Amino acid sequence: MNRTSRTSTKHRVVVLGAGYAGAITAGRLAKRVHGDDVEITLVNAEPDFVERIRLHQLAAGQDLPRRPLRDIYANTDVRVRIARVASVDADRKTVELIDENGTESLGYDTLVYALGSTAAASEVPGVAEYAHSVSGRQGALRLRARLAEAAPDTTVLIVGGGLTGIEAAAEIAEAYPTLRVALATRAGLGDWLGEKARHHLRGAFARFGITVHEDTDVTAVEEDHVLTRSGERIPARITVWANGFAVHPIAAAGTLDVTDTGRIVVDATLRSVSHPDVYAVGDAAYAIGAGGKPLRMSCAAANPMAWLAADGLAARLTGRKAPQTEIGYRFQCISLGRHDAIVQHVTPDDRPKPKAMTGRNAARFKEMICSATTWSLGHPTNLMPSRRHRVTTPTTTHPEPATA
Repeated sequence: MNRTSRTSTKHRVVVLGAGYAGAITAGRLAKRVHGDDVEITLVNAEPDFVERIRLHQLAAGQDLPRRPLRDIYANTDVRVRIARVASVDADRKTVELIDENGTESLGYDTLVYALGSTAAASEVPGVAEYAHSVSGRQGALRLRARLAEAAPDTTVLIVGGGLTGIEAAAEIAEAYPTLRVALATRAGLGDWLGEKARHHLRGAFARFGITVHEDTDVTAVEEDHVLTRSGERIPARITVWANGFAVHPIAAAGTLDVTDTGRIVVDATLRSVSHPDVYAVGDAAYAIGAGGKPLRMSCAAANPMAWLAADGLAARLTGRKAPQTEIGYRFQCISLGRHDAIVQHVTPDDRPKPKAMTGRNAARFKEMICSATTWSLGHPTNLMPSRRHRVTTPTTTHPEPATA
């Protein structure tokens, strides 16, 4: 069924994805510009905001509160649209959406691409058939159900020694002490951390009884074990695949300039180098940070990228100078269950410093960071600055495409 098209003279901003980067960008932009001049539409496939940095907790059996996006933005000028993004035409400045009512072509003047990442598709045989993931809410819920029904002494193997794998292993081991939890990593356990942090991490894993298989490359996943490149057979009745992330493929399918991994190449203000009316934030963006190094896929990078993109877009629309702030890091936070953690201090270009906070104080610090981030999303109208500027960029009349 076709809906009647309407005409808008507002500058149309469409934000794709309501993860940390997209959600923060939409809320912050709404605080920067006047609602009479700018129409902000936030598109997301799920009706709720998903606390991705807590999905290992969800998988381990903890309940997370629902955070409906329409409630979050109820008192703002952000319009929430629940739909799946089918494609982006950056030349025609439209996005194709799919929901229960069919398809819709949505036009924009400025696009903020924040579709994020998910578990990387693996060519390792058996991953798709037998492995679980904690990269998304549905995957975490499936793992949660599998762990809840597991008998004592069931073998659980986490494949991947990055932040996701470490946090998942510790959370599961703490929540299910009768399970036999192990972790396989291609390198050494926490080998990117400073000496103090590595020592604490190894001590925590020993306390939890987690077996660590270092310098181990998993080459196949079976129903009750995995095989390694060296020919070792590791028991794994439940396998959790945490071996990297990949971005949504939509950007790579169009004319946007992307890397060989599909991340949108952006300038210092997070605008696409090929399409200046497109901003990319979060995991979907290939942005250079402090020290000339690409920002890694992380919440630690997503938040400042969102601030920078929102401030830059607002400045351009309202006739002010766009900021060009170099994004750097201060620390890496790693939870080790509910009562232990590591806060590794790092240089702006993400190299470890000798200083690290550990134990309960670190756990409290990480919880404060996670809670503050979620609170800021749930209270966008309480964030500074409160002054909204009027748009000075000329606007034109845009007939909105009808829905097919």
